Amino acid sequence: MEGQALALACREYADDKKAEGLLVLDVREVSTVTDYFVIATGNSEPHVRAIWTDIAGRLQKDHAVSSPKPDGDRRNQWVVLDYYDVIVHVMLQSVRDEYDLEGLWNDADVVEPAVL
Repeated sequence: MEGQALALACREYADDKKAEGLLVLDVREVSTVTDYFVIATGNSEPHVRAIWTDIAGRLQKDHAVSSPKPDGDRRNQWVVLDYYDVIVHVMLQSVRDEYDLEGLWNDADVVEPAVL
């Protein structure tokens, strides 16, 4: 699965779980680490867990994309899924405010989902 399509699928799955503040950043021009960041906010630790587990499970089921072992806080305050071309960050709002990934990567282009 191509990077942008993977990133937008992750965004869609997070949206299906009512994630807030969904953002896809194209960091290809400003980073050598990955091509896209997907950033999503959950309103509680169980909500964060529901978001990232749904993303991982549905990518495996729908697209045969292997689910990486999640990195991050065991209490589900900030969890990272690394799909190489796409890195998904799911976090609580307080964590998102503290680390300000959008500000850190403010030179990256925002990728908007296709409107059908």
